[in-house]
Amino acid sequence: MPQMTGKVCLVTGATSGIGLATAHALAKDGATVIAVARNAQRGAEAVAQIRQATGNPAVVFLRTDLSVQAEVRRLAEDVARRYPCVDVLINNAAAFNMRRRLSADGIELTWALDYLSVYLLTRLLLGPLAASAQGRIVTVSTIVHHGARLHFDDLEGQQGYGSFRAYRQAKLAEIMFTYELARRLAGTRITANALHPGIVATRIFTRHVGILGALEPLMPLVMLSPQAGAATTLYLAASPDVARVTGQYFDRRKAVRSSPASYDAAAARRLWEISAEMTGLPSEPSWP
Repeated sequence: MPQMTGKVCLVTGATSGIGLATAHALAKDGATVIAVARNAQRGAEAVAQIRQATGNPAVVFLRTDLSVQAEVRRLAEDVARRYPCVDVLINNAAAFNMRRRLSADGIELTWALDYLSVYLLTRLLLGPLAASAQGRIVTVSTIVHHGARLHFDDLEGQQGYGSFRAYRQAKLAEIMFTYELARRLAGTRITANALHPGIVATRIFTRHVGILGALEPLMPLVMLSPQAGAATTLYLAASPDVARVTGQYFDRRKAVRSSPASYDAAAARRLWEISAEMTGLPSEPSWP
């Protein structure tokens, strides 16, 4: 990975799994790393671990519950105040909820965390990203978006909640947002790409009880390590090969086709407008 000294990188979900591996690798290569997650104790432990292992003191933790829009706004304000220029935003945080739950804002939790927080944080940080010589937005989605569709009549699962349906819909929305964002940022120095990290041995599914939890001991035998799962994220964050590549979906460091549904431009524009309304943002992105 190219040296990242002087680059400011924000990683959400940075206290475990792919996020922790990503933050560690960026710090090792000299980046200033802003690690974002909800749990303060795990955040402090992760930062201490990364600093000790890499010898890089420029690693900070900002505690944020990304499912709460007020906290996302506070995070963006804090980041912009401390770091007027952000070079890389890595939207990695996600959760899988077996039952329908609501965020503090009264929004279905999977939709609020896995998608709306990505939309809101990304848009709020466009100013610092535009200040970079080449700002990069990297969003970690997943191959399971294939076969999913946006349920515009029931985005929050009020008419019938399914855990996998909610998760897959949110991950599809991330990709469609990435494509629409790239279209709207055409001609700027900011790129936006999404990726599938591979089938990675993290606890996003197996922390739940039942059969998913019972599978946890088998995960390292059949799945990628978090370090291997972070490879495509790091490639998009740092490689000069993709410095001007935008609006693409990557798997194993190669641009590949995402699902047919993800290329529905009219649906992506509709999603954008709904997302703006749900987050209280104006439709058109702007920055100084």
